[in-house]
Amino acid sequence: MGKSRIGINGFTLKWIAIITMLIDHIGATLYPQYTCLRIIGRMSFPIFCFLLVEGAVHTGNIRKYEIRLLVFALISEIPFDYAFFGKLTLEHQNVFFTLFIGLVMIDVIQSGKAGNFPFGTFIVAIMIAELLETDYGAGGIMIIACFYFLREQRLLKQVVFAGLNLLYFGVGVQAYAALATIPMLRYNGKQGPKMKYFFYLFYPVHLLILYLIIR
Repeated sequence: MGKSRIGINGFTLKWIAIITMLIDHIGATLYPQYTCLRIIGRMSFPIFCFLLVEGAVHTGNIRKYEIRLLVFALISEIPFDYAFFGKLTLEHQNVFFTLFIGLVMIDVIQSGKAGNFPFGTFIVAIMIAELLETDYGAGGIMIIACFYFLREQRLLKQVVFAGLNLLYFGVGVQAYAALATIPMLRYNGKQGPKMKYFFYLFYPVHLLILYLIIR
């Protein structure tokens, strides 16, 4: 059965992820006393992982996709460091690095380079994310892998994601990331309007603005 046209497209999902991410980062940097902002913000990362898998599976040139993610990971690192740590640091890398590692993992598996051992590629990706201390780390790679390996199982992948998120991150604020299953289950498989570079640029630009506000 084909995917229904009823629901929300990828463009709308991106906006949900962008807006909830902005709310999350406002809460983290300007209003840490309001936990509700962080709860809302937990929806953002899973949706970005979901869309990453959709893009990886349907893109005509995954290499260009990888290059874009890596370039914006590098561009975003300075505003990320200053917004959240107030200085340059190697202790924690921004979420674009997590998404980049996840995309390369998918690329290696899809291309057949992983052979009969895709699990080995998955483990290597986890190790790299942990070594670089990327945002969400091993948990982020697990979520990406969940959406990739179960990509044809519309409901099951969301159930597994919610359970995995709870088991790995615990019952704290991050548990509310399961709320992202609601808009993801409404995804109709359509891309929608393209504003590719806007979504890439929004991340470093909004972090820079937040830093300028709090400095």
